[in-house]
Amino acid sequence: MNRTTTSVQMVLASDCNGYKKARLFGGRLMSWIDVIGAVCAQRFTGTAVTTVCVDHLTFLKPAHLGDTIVQKACVTWTGRTSLEVRVDTYVEKLSGEREMTNQAYLVFVALDDQEQPTPVPAFVPETEEEKKEYAAAEERRRQRLGH
Repeated sequence: MNRTTTSVQMVLASDCNGYKKARLFGGRLMSWIDVIGAVCAQRFTGTAVTTVCVDHLTFLKPAHLGDTIVQKACVTWTGRTSLEVRVDTYVEKLSGEREMTNQAYLVFVALDDQEQPTPVPAFVPETEEEKKEYAAAEERRRQRLGH
């Protein structure tokens, strides 16, 4: 069962706005986030998934034309049929140095062949970081359900 997924993209002209120092469209980045999040969720569950919500999305720094974008997705929490995935997005410089540009939390529901919710494997956090993420994910879930 794979808990993490990595993706690499290059920011092309069609990914950017018309600003004089062309910046990556936020919507394009959101699309990439949704794709890597879904791939991570599918690899973990072994089923198709559908996005339920983007729970938290923070744009920290811009990415520009020609930048290399590295995304890392990881499962942070599971329920009965749903799971949360965190996606960290970095701009990678030619030196290999990375700067975080975005962090997002997404919730997916696993689907069976009839496109109905189906149980997911339990995510059991092992490291201290995973345990903190799991507790934070449970709090985000409580807040979502409270709305």
